Amino acid sequence: MAGKKFYAIARGRVPGIYDNWPLAHVQVMGFPGARYKGFASRGEAEAWLKEPVLPSGLGIPSPVKVQAASVATAPKPGTVMVYSDGGARFNPGPGGYGVIIIEDGLPRELSGGYRHTTNNRMELMGCIVALTALAGLDKPIVVHTDSQYVVNGISKGWARAWRKRGWLKADHQPALNADLWGQLLDLIGGREVTFQWVRGHAGHPENERCDALAVASAALSDLPVDQGYEGKT
Repeated sequence: MAGKKFYAIARGRVPGIYDNWPLAHVQVMGFPGARYKGFASRGEAEAWLKEPVLPSGLGIPSPVKVQAASVATAPKPGTVMVYSDGGARFNPGPGGYGVIIIEDGLPRELSGGYRHTTNNRMELMGCIVALTALAGLDKPIVVHTDSQYVVNGISKGWARAWRKRGWLKADHQPALNADLWGQLLDLIGGREVTFQWVRGHAGHPENERCDALAVASAALSDLPVDQGYEGKT
């Protein structure tokens, strides 16, 4: 791809046109059947994306139709990609979280665990750890997680509503994990953070790696106490 200025992705995590290779690479790295091509001009990239045709012999069917709207959904240049997963054995039980942060095409991993916790708390904790590590960063962030609990809690405004009601749900029952939801809301306040759901255990390489990190962390000895959980059980 050396010398190319625009990258059209017909099939990847977020299809569209990108003007830098590190960000484009994030979309196709490890993605099964990724389809993309580099061009010297945006016009050429847009024309190819309307009906992408790749050279024969690559084991990739051609041509592939792509909706024009996919160009508009591409992340902004400089977007930081976060992948997070978490879980607890026996739920509740020993738990862990795993995180991958990809910034400027460079990945880094974070992980940790607790001696007694829950799946949902570790899903939340992974996002909290990632966003804490990116505190002060003035860039768009996309957090990928297989937890619908986390994605819906933020994207549908549930967590903000719970906090507004004094951490009570609509049925006036206490909202679980209020301590972690509060931290997460504080971390995304005033920042451009998007949460995106990915299907777990479906071959998504970053999600699978985060899951492995979480499982390994949960298996460690001498794990710390999850004060927000054990102190309330």
